[in-house]
Amino acid sequence: MSDKSRAPGAHFSEVLARHVNRRQLVGGILLGGSSLVLASLGACGSARTGRGAAGVTAPAAAEPALSFEEIPHRLDATHHVPRGYRGDILLRWGDAVFADSPAFAPRAQNGERQSRQFGNNNDFIAYMPLAEERAGTTRAAHLASANSRRGLLCVNHEHTRPQQMFPGVGGNAPGSAASEIAADMAAHGHSVVEIELRDDTWRAVLDSPFNRRITPHTPMRISGPAAGHRRLQTAADPGGRDITGTFANCSGGVTPWGTVLIAEENFRHYFHGDPAAIEAEHPHEARMHRRFDILGSARHYWHLREPRFHIEREPREPNRFGWVVEIDPYDATSQPVKRSALGRCQHEAATVVARAGAPVVVYSGDDSADEYIYRFVSAAAFDADNLDNNRDLLDSGTLYVARFNDDGSGRWLPLRHGEPGLTRADGFASQADILIDARLAADAVGATRMDRPEDIETSPVSGRVYVSLTKNDQRRRADAANPRQPNPAGHILEILPPGGDGARDHVADEFQWNVFLLAGDPQAPPAQRGRYGDNTSAHGWFCNPDNFAFDPGGRLWIATDGFVDFGVHDGLWAAQTSGPGRASCRHFFGCPRGAELCGPCFTPDGKTLFVAVQHPGDEPGATFAEPTTRWPDFREDMPPRASVVAVRRQDGGDIGG
Repeated sequence: MSDKSRAPGAHFSEVLARHVNRRQLVGGILLGGSSLVLASLGACGSARTGRGAAGVTAPAAAEPALSFEEIPHRLDATHHVPRGYRGDILLRWGDAVFADSPAFAPRAQNGERQSRQFGNNNDFIAYMPLAEERAGTTRAAHLASANSRRGLLCVNHEHTRPQQMFPGVGGNAPGSAASEIAADMAAHGHSVVEIELRDDTWRAVLDSPFNRRITPHTPMRISGPAAGHRRLQTAADPGGRDITGTFANCSGGVTPWGTVLIAEENFRHYFHGDPAAIEAEHPHEARMHRRFDILGSARHYWHLREPRFHIEREPREPNRFGWVVEIDPYDATSQPVKRSALGRCQHEAATVVARAGAPVVVYSGDDSADEYIYRFVSAAAFDADNLDNNRDLLDSGTLYVARFNDDGSGRWLPLRHGEPGLTRADGFASQADILIDARLAADAVGATRMDRPEDIETSPVSGRVYVSLTKNDQRRRADAANPRQPNPAGHILEILPPGGDGARDHVADEFQWNVFLLAGDPQAPPAQRGRYGDNTSAHGWFCNPDNFAFDPGGRLWIATDGFVDFGVHDGLWAAQTSGPGRASCRHFFGCPRGAELCGPCFTPDGKTLFVAVQHPGDEPGATFAEPTTRWPDFREDMPPRASVVAVRRQDGGDIGG
């Protein structure tokens, strides 16, 4: 997507080239055939900060080495785990969420049935522990229990593939029958399901009072500076505060006060209409619809059922999506809240870093070519003594966007009304306008354009921040340090807030940065060659990093989306971030053909790894009747079904060794 009105902010490839050419990193290594310099492979510190943590704790041990037997690259019909591990199917699209849920009937789907079943194309996963005594137990007691045998699995349902959901739907055409549209809508959103480990196997608890489905029809409100703004007002909601539903939920995050953040990403695919048709009456909205690539026909036919998805009828409805939504999994009656202070874009994730008595930080990437990396800093401090005091902490604070400088330094630029470039004269009448049009605000302050920033996670050991840049097919500028024209394989960035490892200041506006690795085949020609640690094997390289997770020991687990385009299944790779094993990747999980891997998530004890296998069999020409795999059921009467897999060691040990 291009927009000629954009300010000429530097592209990351240009910054990377200048950075490597002008700065010698102390202790760095130069990898053969390229002038790309990776940061020192020396040992990191060991104090713990990290996603959902309540603050710095006692020093932890250095990252343990990875000892599992690596699996080979493949491309076949099923999933794979290393020798000595099990990968059990826990929840599949259409499985029961409640005790009275109807059985999955793939040829008789409708909205009512699907709204009581596990949704489709699962993505982000959060595991929220449950104390053994549930009745009357406080939220703090649940969280403090760190129970790794009973908890709530909170799972996003990002999107659907109608041609694989419904008989008779061919190509990429959406299902258009009324029942198909209703089922398609209900398959989106989020599921909360209680699970327990019995006899070394995870099972759903269907009579749990915590179980819940959140869909595009769930009532929710929007809070923060944009709430009530005229650009959020519609015929159905003239007050601009009450929004119906959420969808396109990709990755997310967990707060230390026990809520889950889910990110609305590719909401653009669900709106129909031509921006030119509203140009005269709503010129700014038409411009933003083009910026989000809302052009012509949607990928789904929701506008035939609900006029709000037709931009010519409701030109402001898209402004009500692209936010971060906060959900309380411990209260099935609670209303989800869209937190407008975190800005509107195609959020991939919302990763929280908190320390008692300090502001909360939320990191997020805007998953589109040449878009930006954001950070939100709350105005008030995190109260670790009374978790309920944090419930509206994300409504007030400052949104920042990242600029990467040539010398390996960086700065968070405030997106604050009244700052240069962000005044009424610049087209921003208020802070609400800045948040609704976060992309335009980032353009205006000269932030650095990135190669599709996806997940952002923080090491629980070092406090360093890792950014997944999955790829950028639109890039056409080559440079000696990152000579990809375009960048089809992606790379991973490492951000170092000031302070030592384990005690880093995520609130500070200055930071340092490094390239952790360049994805791609290390044997490829120099222009596309991957760059990893020295101990990466022939099966340890990958392409298109997407979601991340850290295990309790601080090792980085990397999920991919798009490796199949290189003839290899997508899956999960693991690497240490410090010591001799830094950036040396090992292949742990392989998806069935056509699928991507999403949402890796560990139980607190590190003995279970949950992963989301999304859109199995999604390959050219595949249909409901003729899929390329029938994973995970492998039955002629069942289509392929997106599923959550629970991975455990057969001897009960820690994942990864």
